[in-house]
Amino acid sequence: MSHLSITLIQTDLFWEDKAANLSMLEKKIAAIEEKTHCVILPEMFSTGFSMRPENLAETMEGNSIQWMKKIAAEHRIILTGSLIIRENNHYFNRLVWMLPTAEMATYDKRHLFAFSGEDKYYTPGKKRLVASVNGWKINLQICYDLRFPVWARQSSVPQNEAEYDVLVYVANWPEKRSQAWKILLQARAIENQCYVVGVNRVGYDGNGIYHSGDSMVVDPLGEILYHKKDEEDVFTVTLHKEHLINIRQKFPFLKDDDRFVILDE
Repeated sequence: MSHLSITLIQTDLFWEDKAANLSMLEKKIAAIEEKTHCVILPEMFSTGFSMRPENLAETMEGNSIQWMKKIAAEHRIILTGSLIIRENNHYFNRLVWMLPTAEMATYDKRHLFAFSGEDKYYTPGKKRLVASVNGWKINLQICYDLRFPVWARQSSVPQNEAEYDVLVYVANWPEKRSQAWKILLQARAIENQCYVVGVNRVGYDGNGIYHSGDSMVVDPLGEILYHKKDEEDVFTVTLHKEHLINIRQKFPFLKDDDRFVILDE
């Protein structure tokens, strides 16, 4: 059975300082000693969760994307996280899945956090992204998406197979609502019979909002394999396909799911 090694980077971010964040993250990635397939960065890793896209947005040919290409190629890893992108006169909170070959896929955050005004500045995405690596299928989502279980729900596929094996959330999730973050990560794992990886930032942002991190890895039964609170950490975890398959075979709940279609507005 194949395995999947994932490295989570839980870190403080320099507020709206792209150069400082990229330099800091480059050092953290270079210091990773374990072999890993994928390195996951927090939401808006180059700026923090900013509502000033007019000053901070880059194109898909910009410096941050070029940096992702360079880092992925140098370390032979898949690098992923979200950043502020401008495209066709719209701003997106866009997750980029960067391969070491410079090939990439993207996901635009579907659920914009109106409580902070994100919906006033950014355009929501309409399509999910399920990537593949080493025989694993990975559903990639962003922060507030976690509160909407239908968007993460396993879609029915032939032979009652699961659509994906790992659900990833990159986030800037405030400490005040950390209890919801932790419980919902476990809930998404249990209901979708998949591993769930949540990568959050730590520290205060430019608005004085504190983030406790609480990055987690949860197995398909809801068991917590990794959890780190209040401090920076770089952690590599290896997920095992045999464990996942055994759980799905022992508890074949996905075959009893509801059939549904998500309609665009």
